[in-house]
Amino acid sequence: MKMQLHEIKHQFIELAPPEIAPGILYVSVKYKNMIHLCFCGCGHKVVTPLSPTGWQVTFDGKTLSVTPSIGNWQLACRSHYIISRGRVQWVGQWSKEMIAAGFAHDRQAKQDYYKPPPLGPSHHAPVVPATPKTSKTARGLAAVIRKWWSS
Repeated sequence: MKMQLHEIKHQFIELAPPEIAPGILYVSVKYKNMIHLCFCGCGHKVVTPLSPTGWQVTFDGKTLSVTPSIGNWQLACRSHYIISRGRVQWVGQWSKEMIAAGFAHDRQAKQDYYKPPPLGPSHHAPVVPATPKTSKTARGLAAVIRKWWSS
């Protein structure tokens, strides 16, 4: 019988351990991902990448929160939950249309984030052609430097 978890622990790791324990959210900052056994109790491994346009982790010094929600749509359990301050909040399942809209939103967010800035008119100062130096200008500059040096 599956048992939905309502409280979890976390561990910061570099690499995933050989055995994943139930009720623990493993977070690798170095490799920017999280791994856990589905909190519904089905036993499936869930890997979620961390990114500016995807899942993000907040650590308050004691507990972890994850945004956005985790929807295991590819698993038979189709579990859906939010992790907030070390607690699992169960959320209703999404319809196929809602899942498709969520994936479309995620794709668009990634495109917007990683899109290069638009090319437009340059905001540099206008280029002013250099005035050719004449011997008079050079002599005047030399006089200014000699005056400054001797004072």
